[in-house]
Amino acid sequence: MIFRQYLHEDPIAISYLFGCGSKSEGIVVDPVDDVEWYIREAQRLGVNIRYVFDTHIHADHVSGGRELAKRTGAQYVLHRSADVAYSFEAVEDGDVLLAGNTKVQVLHTPGHTPEHISLLVSDLRRSEEPWFVVTGHTLMIGDVGRTELATSLEEGASALYDSLFNKLLTLEDTVEVYPGAYSGSVCGRYLSGKPSSTIGYERKFNQALKPRSKSEFIAFMTKDVPPVPRDHEKIRRINAGE
Repeated sequence: MIFRQYLHEDPIAISYLFGCGSKSEGIVVDPVDDVEWYIREAQRLGVNIRYVFDTHIHADHVSGGRELAKRTGAQYVLHRSADVAYSFEAVEDGDVLLAGNTKVQVLHTPGHTPEHISLLVSDLRRSEEPWFVVTGHTLMIGDVGRTELATSLEEGASALYDSLFNKLLTLEDTVEVYPGAYSGSVCGRYLSGKPSSTIGYERKFNQALKPRSKSEFIAFMTKDVPPVPRDHEKIRRINAGE
């Protein structure tokens, strides 16, 4: 498997390119708007981009997802509930997509936004078992994503509780976690500068994942909420094609 993680600084975000080197099929997740850069990376790595995912409709940066898919002939993928003004490849919880020997299972993980998805990834040349999960702004390293940019804080926090405790935390402790942001992003409060972890480590040390009732979790999410991203409403509208 080919796997590359890209740390962006303006704005602070993380994007990914991974896939099957033997069959030259790749997947890009949460690209920023410099689409030519991803095209060059794919060429350098010798893969054709088959799918472009946005884990959610971003409010902190303009996505390059649609343009990258258009330029490469890839399928642009969002959860079926995404409220946008353009067509896309719609997926829902449990759907499986293949790029060569790379298997991606879609997990609907709302909370940060209603349409948010995470991607559970296996390298079939090694095992059917999931190797890692790309979590966007649902589960990050040291914290979880804020919940009020697309819904009310309480409504988002309620959905996020279910996504975390009833879905992501049911994964094996050895599954690696690759989030959509790191320290310095305003989409979380206690984010680590280390941009990866494991389910087991986060289960043990992430403040947001301490055992709590749903009401206690919602109360926790209302504390120390960071400032909203600059121009977040405008950016979300752009990414929704409005």
